[in-house]
Parts: sequence; C-alpha cells; structure tokens
Amino acid sequence: MSEGKRDLKPVIAFCLYDFANSAFTTIIVTFVFATYFAQGIAADPTTGGAQWSFGMAIAGVIIAVLSPIGGAIADQTGQRKRWVMAISLVCVGATAMLWYARPTPDDVPFALTFAIIATIGFEMAMLFYNALLPTVATPATMGRISGWAWGVGYAGGLLSLVLALVVFIQADPKPFGLDVVQAEHVRATALLVAVWFLVFSLPFFFFVKEPESAGIPASLAVRQGLKQLVLSLRNVRNHANVFRYLVAAMIYSDGVHTVFALGGVYAGITFGMKTDEVILLGISLNVTAGLGAFLFGWVDDRWGSKPTIMLSLVALIVTASVVMAAPDKTTFWIAALAMSTFFGPVQAASRTLMARLSPPAMRGEMFGLFALSGKVTAFAGPAVVGWVTLATGSYRLGMSTVLVFLLVGLLLLRRVKEEDHSSAGSDASL
Repeated sequence: MSEGKRDLKPVIAFCLYDFANSAFTTIIVTFVFATYFAQGIAADPTTGGAQWSFGMAIAGVIIAVLSPIGGAIADQTGQRKRWVMAISLVCVGATAMLWYARPTPDDVPFALTFAIIATIGFEMAMLFYNALLPTVATPATMGRISGWAWGVGYAGGLLSLVLALVVFIQADPKPFGLDVVQAEHVRATALLVAVWFLVFSLPFFFFVKEPESAGIPASLAVRQGLKQLVLSLRNVRNHANVFRYLVAAMIYSDGVHTVFALGGVYAGITFGMKTDEVILLGISLNVTAGLGAFLFGWVDDRWGSKPTIMLSLVALIVTASVVMAAPDKTTFWIAALAMSTFFGPVQAASRTLMARLSPPAMRGEMFGLFALSGKVTAFAGPAVVGWVTLATGSYRLGMSTVLVFLLVGLLLLRRVKEEDHSSAGSDASL
C-alpha cells in the first residue's frame, strides 16, 4: 500500500500512547516521585533508595508471574486493546493515590504499595500494547514506527517534566495553595501524571484497530493459553532462536530497567541533587533519548534490530561506566546525556526484534514471554542494588552492578539469528 493510501491515524495514535504513559516512568519511577520518596518520605536517603529498589523488585516479581497469563489472554481472545484500556486505568488510579503520600516515614508502606500497583499496571498494559505493533506497521516499517513511538514517548516525558517543573516545583507562589512544608507541590505531580496518561491515551483507543476477537471468555482463554504456553516451553527446540533472544533480553533489559527505575535516586543521593535539579536532568535526558530513538529507527530498518541492540548495549556499557565513576557533577551530566542517547534504540529495537522473530499466530504469547523475559529477573537488578547499597553504604557501588547485566546480555545476544528482513513486506514508504 502506498503512503498516499495509508491511514496514518492508527500510527499516530499508537505513538501517542507512548506519549501518554511516558509521564509515569519519567515523573513517578525515575525522576520526581522516586527522588521525593528517598529524600522526603524515607528515614534517610540511603535507606529510602534501598527501599525503593526493593519495591521495584517486588513489582518485577509480580509482573513476571502475570505476564504469561496476559500473553495467553491476548492470543486466545484477540482482545488486546480493551486490556490496554482496563489495565491503564489501574495504573492511572494507583498513580493518583500517590498524592496522599506525606513526607513522613510512616507513609513508606503506603507510598510503596501504590507505586508497586501503578508499576504493575504500567508494565502489563505495555504487554498488550506492544503486541499491537504489527497491526499499525508493515514488516518493512516496524523498526521506524517502534522507534518513532519511543521517541514520541520521550517527548511526552520531556513535556510532562517541564510542566511539573514550571507549574508545581519552581512556581512561586505555588498554585492552588499547595503546602510546601507537606511537599504538596511535589505530590501534585502524581495527579499531573494521572491526568496526562488518561487524556493522551484516548486516541489509541479510538483509532488503533485489532483483528476480530475469538469471542471466548477470559477464564477459558487463560486455561487454553497457559496450556499452549506450557507446550511452547516444552518444545523450546522448535523456537530455539526466539528463546535464545528472550534469555538475552531478560538479562540486558534488567540492567536497562534498573537504570531507568533508580537513575533519579542515584543522582539525588550521589551528587546531592534536589528535586528541581533532578527534573532538569530528566528533561535533558529525555531530549537526547528521544533523538536517539527517532534516528535509530531507520538504522533498525536498514541494518536490522540485532545490530542496533548490540551497538546500543556497547555504548550503554561504556557511558554507564563513566556515569558510575564520575568524580563530579559535570562529568556525570555529560556521561548521562551520552548514555541516554542509547536508551530509546535498545528498547525500540528490542520490541521490533521480538515482533520479527515471533510466529504470527503466537505473537501475543511471545510478547507475553517477552514481558516475562524482561521481568522474570527484574527484581534482581533493583534487589542487588539495594543489597550492595545496604552492605557498603554506597549507592554508587550498588548502581555499578547494572554493568554486569548489560555485559552478560550483550554476550548472549550474539547467538541470536535475525533473518534478512530488508525485503520483508513491500511497503517501506512510511
């Protein structure tokens, strides 16, 4: 189909969902609320950093258990979009509850509970969302559309951070009579995220289509899907290449996600950055990360997803090493900006490679395994960071453990075979 005949509304709507949900990862998980938790709610920053790490680890374990079930439902019912909607609302509601997290250690359990629920909702919605990529892209354009979505997502994170900084954090006087002593100007950013996520995800639900559903009950879909999942796991040799990729992705994704989840906390604890500084860092990182995702989308389609991932991982290992060893704030800033350039490419190309390797009839199941591979050991990264931090009293040493995950994942990825996709599909015009 030519570009003139192609309906671009589903592509734009697909990208806008990334625009919508990136406010959650940027403001809640990485830069604002996580920093507020460590520096404002917890008894002290080091303890808070460890507690937040363990909270993300708990979320990772639960997501690992639920992901295969979600993939089974997606394949057996074909109802991916309605699950994106329902689970997104869980994330939105739990995020809004973080407004009530007061700056006192007494609220640590409350804050962690709803942060965990919101994180689970975010990741499970992404499972169904990712499985819809082939419905808005041809085989020849999946790389760039996936990259565009990640890039638009970083733009969403950037703009939401700017809004949080200007309207709530730095505003003087604070809007709506927000009480600075009770950190209400920081807590209000959770409400901003909830509204942002809800509003900007609406085009996705209106314009992205999916194939006709199988029309079977979810309970039956779970039973049939899990049965098929067990068979797939038993017949691993029939999909050996896919499973090799899943194992590699399981390891390197753990390192990438740990940096995302704990990066803001690391900046605050190691270099004493306050909330407004961390937000400025986040804004800058989203700019470079978005540019990287956009530019490498064409690299993905031209040279392949696997080379794109490997190049990105090598760059992440080098730049992250500088970040962890940075002697001062200036060096940290430069290295962090360089590192963030490769966040988008490694994630976007990973999603594209999964779509390219998956048998069409098992795409939801394979994306369930993809989500599982990203989460089955997701608790390990944050947990190791937390343990090493508590054992050494150094968050710098704790965060340095992510380098191991990135390196092992890179080595395992070398054994994955990516078929020549340059001629896959005839429509590369998008």
